[in-house]
Amino acid sequence: MTTFTLNGEDYEFAGAEDTPLLWVLRDHAGLTGTKFGCGAGLCGSCTVHIDGRARRACIIPVGAVADKQVTTIEGLARDGLHPLQQAWLEEDVAQCGYCQAGQIMAAADWLERTPNPSHEDIEKQQTPLCRCGTYARIRKAIFRAADIRREGAVTLVEPDGQEVST
Repeated sequence: MTTFTLNGEDYEFAGAEDTPLLWVLRDHAGLTGTKFGCGAGLCGSCTVHIDGRARRACIIPVGAVADKQVTTIEGLARDGLHPLQQAWLEEDVAQCGYCQAGQIMAAADWLERTPNPSHEDIEKQQTPLCRCGTYARIRKAIFRAADIRREGAVTLVEPDGQEVST
């Protein structure tokens, strides 16, 4: 039995400790925001946070997260949207959307340590692959998220164009 904290809640997994965390999240916890991409930890679609740091869930055995905190895209923001999620919407980043949870989770980790990123910081730190090539929009959204964090407020724009502050 492996016990860990998943998105702020205690979670127990009774299966084999060598089961990849990705499959525990998707198949057992029902959290499908974390995606399978390459299965080798290269593409980044499966990025989650383990004790606050971005890690590739496809290559981490669930036994390695015993007594740790795991955060998925579903648990990134407790109330409303995380600044990166808001920026992703504002900048219309997603095309197919498959890598976007991994992109956001990776950026959320290093944006905590680099709150005012340069273009070079983003090029160096943002490692998930985007098959659609939305890198320019991803970069723009990361800059926008840094602005949102500094401003301390998130403004949602509803489909009818109405702005709602959170």
